[in-house]
Parts: sequence; C-alpha cells; structure tokens
Amino acid sequence: MNLLAKMMVDYGYRSRLGGIVLPVLLVCSSPVFALPSFQEVKQNYQKSDAVLLDRHGKVVHELRMDAQARRLDWVGIDFISPALIKAVIRSEDRRFYRHSGVDWQAAGIAAVKGLFSGSPRGASTITMQLASLLDKDLKPARSKGAKRPKRTPGQKWDQMHVALDLEKSWKKNEVLEAYLNLITFRGELQGISAAAKGLFDKEPHGLDEAESFLLASLIRSPNASAGDVARRGCLLAESMKSPVACTEITGRAQRTLPGVYTVRQRVLLAPHVARQVLKGSSRSVVATIDADLQRYALEALQYHLGEVRSQHVTDGALMIVENRTGDILAYIGNAGIGSVSGYVDGVIAKRQAGSTLKPFLYGLAFENNILTPASVLDDSPLDLPTGRGIYKPGNYEKEFKGMVSARTALASSLNIPAVKVVNLTGTEAFIRRLRELGLHDLESDDYYGPSAALGSVDVSLFDLVNAYRTLANGGVWSSLRITPDEKGKKGRRVFTEGAAFLISNVLSDRQARSATFGLENPLSTRFWSAVKTGTSKDMRDNWCIGYSGRYTVGVWVGNFSGSPMWNVSGISGAAPIWLDIMNRLHKNNFSLPPQRPVNIIVKDIEFSEGIEPARTEFFLRGTEPASVALKDSSEKPGILYPADGTIMAWDPDIPSENQRVFFEGRAGGPHWQWILNNDYLGNAEETVSWEPREGRYLLALVDEKKNIVDTVKFEVRGRNP
Repeated sequence: MNLLAKMMVDYGYRSRLGGIVLPVLLVCSSPVFALPSFQEVKQNYQKSDAVLLDRHGKVVHELRMDAQARRLDWVGIDFISPALIKAVIRSEDRRFYRHSGVDWQAAGIAAVKGLFSGSPRGASTITMQLASLLDKDLKPARSKGAKRPKRTPGQKWDQMHVALDLEKSWKKNEVLEAYLNLITFRGELQGISAAAKGLFDKEPHGLDEAESFLLASLIRSPNASAGDVARRGCLLAESMKSPVACTEITGRAQRTLPGVYTVRQRVLLAPHVARQVLKGSSRSVVATIDADLQRYALEALQYHLGEVRSQHVTDGALMIVENRTGDILAYIGNAGIGSVSGYVDGVIAKRQAGSTLKPFLYGLAFENNILTPASVLDDSPLDLPTGRGIYKPGNYEKEFKGMVSARTALASSLNIPAVKVVNLTGTEAFIRRLRELGLHDLESDDYYGPSAALGSVDVSLFDLVNAYRTLANGGVWSSLRITPDEKGKKGRRVFTEGAAFLISNVLSDRQARSATFGLENPLSTRFWSAVKTGTSKDMRDNWCIGYSGRYTVGVWVGNFSGSPMWNVSGISGAAPIWLDIMNRLHKNNFSLPPQRPVNIIVKDIEFSEGIEPARTEFFLRGTEPASVALKDSSEKPGILYPADGTIMAWDPDIPSENQRVFFEGRAGGPHWQWILNNDYLGNAEETVSWEPREGRYLLALVDEKKNIVDTVKFEVRGRNP
C-alpha cells in the first residue's frame, strides 16, 4: 500500500476525483463491537474510591480502591465549566458540532500535509477518541523502536467506524460528557472531576479560563513538562482571542504541574469499618453507623486523649451499639493523637480486660445462689498457691476495706473479694460463662487460675461491649451488625433475667460505688445507667463499659505499643469519654432502669456488727435471709499464710536474724493455737514470727478444745547459716 492509500485508510479521506470511497465502506461494514448506550457507560463507571454510607445515606468514609487511576464522581455536562468545554473543543475537535463522528475535512487536510511531511498526523475527533476509551482493542500500541504508541491502519478503520455508530445513537452532549469523564489529564488523574480537584482543588464548574487552557492542553500529552503545557495553553488562548495573559497561564502551570497530584478524600470518619465492608467490586455500602454520632464520638475521643497525653496516653478506641437491634452506631478503631499505630483497629485488638469481667463473675455467683448482693465478703490480704507460686492479689488503692457486702465489692471493684468469689464459683465455670458471652479464643481455666477474676483474660472491645449489652438485654446474647443486611446468630440466653437485673442494679448504684470512687465522678449520670471500669496490670489498658436502657458504650484507652500509662485510672482515663458520649446520646431522651423480674423480691435488711448501714436489698426469690445478712462460707476461720504447698528458700545473702516467717490466720476464739509439727507456737489471734529451718512442715490451727480446724503443708529449702 503506497503512502497516499495508507493515509486514506488512516484518515477516511474523501477523494474529490473518485467520490466517496472510505465513508461508504465504513457505513456499509458491520459493527466492530457491541456498542454500549450512554446510560450503560455512565452506570458502569466506577470511581476509584468506594463510599461507606451511614444509616441515613450520608457519606461516612471514602476509601481508595483503585491504585492505578484516580476517578471521582461522574460529572454531568451542565456542571462543567463552559470555559473548559470551549477550550477542549477548540483544542481537540473544532468541528465537533458539525460532523457525524469523523471529520472528513480535517482528515483530508491531515492526509495532504502528511504527503509532504512524510509523517502523517492524526485528525481524531472527540468521538473517535471516545471510541478508543470505550474499546480497549482500539487503543494504540507501542511498536519496537517507536517513540510513542501508534494505531495500526486496521485500528484506525475500526475507530472511525465506532465513532460513526456512536453518533447515530448518542447525542453530542452525551459524547462530550462521557469523553470529559473518561479522558486522562495528568498522571493518575482520570476524568475532569479528578483533574480539577487534583490540580486546582476545585469542582469542575469552578474552573476559570487559564485553568481550562491548561487542562485542554494536557489531553494530547498528559505527562508533558510544565513549560510545554504552558506554551500550548498560551497558543490556545491566543487562537480563541482570550484576554487571559500568557504570563498568567505560565504562572499557573509552574505552580501546579510540577507537584504531586493528589485528591484528598472528602470524608474520613470510619477507616476501619470501611476496610471491613468495602470489598470486591462494590463501590457503595450502607452501614449501621450514624455519621453525626460517629463524628461526635471521634472528636470527643480525640479531645479527651489530648487531655491525658502528658500521662503517656496516645491511643484510644470506642464503640456505641443499640441494645435492641445490635446495630453498631459508632465504631472508632483508633483516634490516637500522635500514634504510630494508625492502622491498628483497637475495637478488635485484644487487650487485658482488667476489672471489666467482674460483673459476669458475680452474675454467675448470683445465678447459682452462691451469693446475694447482701452476702458479706472479707477484703483483707490473701495468699493463694498456684502452679507458678503464691498469688497475692491487692486492690488498686493499696488498702483493704475489711468486711463488705457483695454489692459494695462489685460496685467499688474490690479485688480480694472477686478472687474469693471465683474460688466459690470455680474458674472453669467462669471461663465457660465468658465463652457463652462471646469472648473468643480463651485459654483453659488452668492457664488463668484465680487471676481470671481480676481480668488477666485478653478480650476485644467489640466482644466486651456485646457482653455488657447482654446484661442490658436481660441476659440474652445476640450478635452485633455493622451493615443492615447482615444476618447475625440467633439470640440465646446466657444469664437468667433475675441475675442480669441484680448485676445491672449493682452497677448503677452510686452509693455502693462510693467506697472506691466517691459519690461524684464520671461514672455518675443524670439518667439511669450501669457502668464498670477496668485497668490492666502495670496500667497498660484502661476501660470503661456501660449501658443505659437503649445504648451500650465501650471505651478503651492506652498505647498500642504496650507501654504503660502514667497515673491513669478508670476515672481519669476512659470514663470521661464514656460520660461525654452517654450525655450526647441522652440529650433528648431519658433512660429508665429495667423492670424488676417477677422472681426478684425486695427486703429490708440489717448487717451484723454494723458492717454496712441497713438498706433495702434485692434478692432472687428463695435466697433472701431470714433477718440479717450473715458472713458467707468464704469468711470461715482458717490459715491465711502460708498457703498450702508453699516452698520457701533460705537466702544466704540475708542475715539469719532477718529471715523470719509470719504465720497469719483467722481464729474463731481467744484460745485458738498454732501447732507446727506437733509443737505449740502461740495464740492464733496474734501473728507469730518463726525462724525458718530446712525441712518439711505441717502447720495446724486448733480451737480451744484442741480440735484441728485447718492445716497447711510447706517446705523450707536451703542450708542453714
């Protein structure tokens, strides 16, 4: 094929001597591919960002899904600057509104010029360019040794054919609208919306003339230098007789084109939820989140974290759920200020639970009639033997309250009574109940031992919030959901309604809580609510979980790095955030306490020995005392130290006169005695000091009648001095 014939094929040249040649062939030939309608192209268009919508249709989060190109919303032709439209038509297709897809006049001129230059240049119309955007087979390919991609004659033929077919079924403005939304302007910026935002931080309708000249000049060579684009823009302005000075166009080019072209996401409220639910080809998902509540919770969390930043607190997480439906209304995985772990999702990350598990332990004891809220427990020093040695729990305030009721022990989060309660219920039963509440991947009961009562168990905020929601729902557990169409597991009863009521009543008792927290603190609301705090070992995690009649709110603060906080308690760390959120939730609605179940009775009680003031108490029917609340079996006389099975080692670096063992016990009378390997040591009401000697020993506590009440075995190892 000679050069002229080749260019006739390339450009659809209409021969004056031979009449219509290529146009006739194009009209008569068969379609190249199944031509989509304008509506199909628009409907199939996908932004590079997926959008998370809240329960009301508001945008909660935009998440980048396509790393190759940046595409924003499809923009209608009526919302694109007229200055840009004029500049693009002038630059790319001056006769756009006068041809039917192929500009035969421009093609002929280009063909003739090519004869003399030896290098044919294209005369592609906007419609022909759109055809290449719609059909990937029409895109030019780079041949070996070529500087730039180039279409084959066959591709050019097909491109012209598709363009003619397009304009038979599409309107001119539809062609132009699709073209401006699909064309690549620079770098990854595809479509006029991304180009306008990425280069000028404007919406397409706000582009001025200088910006329009630059954008139109980018179409032919998107990655050209700023200087080349500016020169083209100046020539375009001159050809359109624009009053915009070339210096203005050049200045704009130098300020914008050499930079990094990024388009900021408009809404970034729920990144962790977006990464969970925006998957696959879906570009829009409705969540149960409430956008306004999510924004408020995020701001509240950030503000309060800033308040304790000087105490080495950098991270926080928060979740709000609706009790009845299980809908997650706010989900903040991490709002840390200055955190180096921004991608960590603190809602599902597992941390030590601290005292937040105590309500479930006491609920188990109430349900099994082991305790009542009026049962008396001893908050005094305790040594417990374990497989790893002696476990010696203490309270957060480093002091002991003595005899207290179970109500006070739970509400004031006392540790020693909790350890005694888990010994009454059994660790195995407690761990089993935690699993029933949805706490996942727990170790065996032997792994935790009595420390399970104080929260040595690792849990997630997600599971913990739902466990408290179980109490709010009268003891019935059901799964949470983050999207409205999510099908959860069928609800199941975990606690009896009576036990759940008792726990809720205790956790809402401001007076019972005052022994540790005082009467006025962030746990006290102006409406009914039940709440519990928790702090893990070495102050690495701080929790506040609580519920009203309608909502359950959980807050965690700490450091994802695992480093401890400084002097942060449940009152000063997570609790102020919890209170802020709860007040926002109940700004226009009230919360009433749960109705008393039929098997819960009310009784006026008095405590022996004035342990606590007389009060009205709630009981499961059949567990109420006849007259006064008495001490439970955990307070019976016995040996407190050493624990059974203790192994002591003599330290050669300590002088022998300073190495002493002190026997501690609870005697039932003034004449009870200590007996060590059949030798009397003294009165059991007094602490006895004994100089350890290597060997095995049997220590006994005997009453006034010489009856053995309690015994322990222990061993001393090491050489005597």
